[in-house]
Amino acid sequence: MSLFTTTYDVIVVGGGHAGSEAAAASANMGAHTLLITMNLQNIAQMSCNPAMGGIAKGQIVREIDALGGYSGIVTDKTAIQFKMLNKSKGPAMWSPRAQSDRMQFAECWRNMLEQTENLDFYQDSVNGLIFDGNKIIGVKTNLGLEIKAKTVIVTAGTFLNGLIHIGEKTFGGGRAGEGASTGITEDLVEKGFESGRMKTGTPPRVDGRSLDYSQMTEQPGDENPEKFSYLPITSVLKEQRSCYLTYTNQTTHDLLREGFDRSPMFNGRIKSTGPRYCPSVEDKINRFADKERHQVFVEPEGWNTVEIYVNGFSTSLPEDIQDKAIRSIPGFENVKFFRYGYAIEYDYFPPTQLTHSLETKLIENLFFAGQINGTTGYEEAAAQGLMAGVNAALKTQNKEPFILKRSEAYIGVLIDDLITKGTEEPYRMFTSRAEYRTLLRQDNADLRLTPKAYKLGLASQERLDRVEEKKQRTEDTINFLKSLSVKKEEINPILKSKNLASINQSMKLYKIAARPQLSFNDLLSIEKLNNYIQENSINKEIIEQVEIHLKYSGYIEKEKSNADKLNRLENVPIPSNFDYTKVKSLSYEAREKLLKIKPTSISQASRISGVSPSDVSVLLVYMGR
Repeated sequence: MSLFTTTYDVIVVGGGHAGSEAAAASANMGAHTLLITMNLQNIAQMSCNPAMGGIAKGQIVREIDALGGYSGIVTDKTAIQFKMLNKSKGPAMWSPRAQSDRMQFAECWRNMLEQTENLDFYQDSVNGLIFDGNKIIGVKTNLGLEIKAKTVIVTAGTFLNGLIHIGEKTFGGGRAGEGASTGITEDLVEKGFESGRMKTGTPPRVDGRSLDYSQMTEQPGDENPEKFSYLPITSVLKEQRSCYLTYTNQTTHDLLREGFDRSPMFNGRIKSTGPRYCPSVEDKINRFADKERHQVFVEPEGWNTVEIYVNGFSTSLPEDIQDKAIRSIPGFENVKFFRYGYAIEYDYFPPTQLTHSLETKLIENLFFAGQINGTTGYEEAAAQGLMAGVNAALKTQNKEPFILKRSEAYIGVLIDDLITKGTEEPYRMFTSRAEYRTLLRQDNADLRLTPKAYKLGLASQERLDRVEEKKQRTEDTINFLKSLSVKKEEINPILKSKNLASINQSMKLYKIAARPQLSFNDLLSIEKLNNYIQENSINKEIIEQVEIHLKYSGYIEKEKSNADKLNRLENVPIPSNFDYTKVKSLSYEAREKLLKIKPTSISQASRISGVSPSDVSVLLVYMGR
C-alpha cells in the first residue's frame, strides 16, 4: 500500500508515550493506523527518569493496563526494581512504582507495536496539517509527502518549536541530540488556536563507576515485589537493582548560586512556566532557601549499563557550575559526566480547547494527547494517548465517544481537570486531585475498567474472564467469612496477641475480621479458614480484595453514594449552542468562563474555577430542574 494513495483511518504524529499508546489503541480497535515519528529508534523513549508509576501515576498505569493498553506490560517486562509506595497508609493511597531498564523499555515497546495488526510506521517529521474548512484531512511531512487520514492525533511531546537551554547556550531541539519540530503550531494558530509555552528540565546523567556508594543510603526494592499488569504474561521480579539516596548541602547550594546570573531561569531567557512539583535544583534552593539539604536519588538506567540518572538534580545551569556543585554531594566527589542537565521550552495548547474525547473544538477529527495539552509525565501522556486513540477509532466508525467519569478512573479526573480548568503550569496527577480516591484504587482498576474496554473491543476475552473470576472468588470468600462462626477458644488467643478485647461467645468471623488492628494473615491459624483458602486456591490478590472490603466497605459505600449524586448532574446536559449571555443572574466571571469552556453538563460547569454554587443553581433553574 502506497503512502501516496492510502487514506488512513488514524494518523498518530509522534512516537513518545502518548503516541505509542494512541497507535496501539486505535489499531487494536480495527482502525488502519499510521504512526509517524522522527526516529523509529526512539519510540517510547524515556526522555527523563527511567521509571513508571509513583503516587497517583501508578494508579494510571494500572488503569491503562485494565483498558488493554501496553504501558503496564512493557514496564513489567523491563523493570529492574518495584516498590509499592504509601503502604503505611490506607489502600486508596497505595501507589505502585517501578524503575525500568531504559534501553529495554523502548525496545519492548517497539516490538509490541510491530506485532500489532493494522499498524504501519513511517519515519519523517510532520511539519504541516492539511485542512478542508474546519476538518483535518491529513498531514504534510518534511520530505514533502501529503498523507491523507480520516482523523489525526498530535502527540508532539516537547518537540513543537523546542528550545534547549544550558547556561547561556540555547539551541533548537526536542530532546538532547534530536531536532525540534516546526510548522504544526503555526498551522494551528492560523486556524484560531491559542498556544503557549511551557518548560521542563532534566538532570545530568553520570558514570556509576565514578560514584562512591559507601557514602549513600541503599534503597532496595520491595521484599515481595508486585507488578503492574493484571495479565499472567508478565511475572514479578526475582532479582532487583538498588537505588541510592544522598543529599545536597550548604556548599552545594552556595556553588549553585554562583551560576544564577548565567541561569536561563533567572536572567529572563526562559519566560515559560516549569513544573511546580518537579522543580529544578536552582529553583528548589531559591524557593526553599531555609532548607539545609535536598534529597538526591541515584537511579541506575538499566541492568547492564553504568549510566546513572541523578534524580532531584534537574538543572539548566552552565556546565562548569553543574560540575563543581555536584562534586560537593557525598559520593559524587570524583564524578564523571555522561551528559549535562538542561531545560527545554516547547509549545503547548491550553487544553480548554478540547472536548472530553480529546478532540479539538475548532477542528473536527483532530485530537491532541500528552504534553501538547500541558501535562507532565509519561503516565499522564500515555493515558491521554490511549483515550485519544480509542476516540479517533470510534470517530472513524461513527460511534459515540468513550468518556470516563471522575468517579470511574484517575484518567477521567485527568482529562476533566485539563479541559474544564485548563492549566498554566505542567499538570501532574496526585491522589488529592481525585475526590473519589477510595473508589479509584490501584488494586481494582481491572474491576472498574476492563468490562468497558471489552465492550470497545480493546480488552481481550482473557482479561474479561480474569476479572469475572476475581469478582466471583472475592464475593465467595466474603460470603464464607459471613457464614463461618468461630468459637471464643479459637479466636481469643489471636486477639490477645494483638492486645485486643476478647469475645465471650461464638461470633461470625466476618465481624471480627473487620477490626482495623487485625490483618487477614493473623486469622490463618483458624483451621476452617485456612482449609478454605488452600482448597479454593485463594491467592494474594483475592485476599487483598477481601481485606479492603472488610475494613473499608463503609467508606466505599459512602463515596459511591456521593458519586451517584454527582453523576445525576452529569445527566443534566447543556446544549452546545446555549447562550449564557441571556442568563442575567450569572456572575460576570461565570458567564465569561462558561462561554470559553462550553461545558456539556451541569456537573462539568460546576467544576470550572470561577463558577460558584449559586451560578450552578441558576443554571439548574434555567434547565428546568
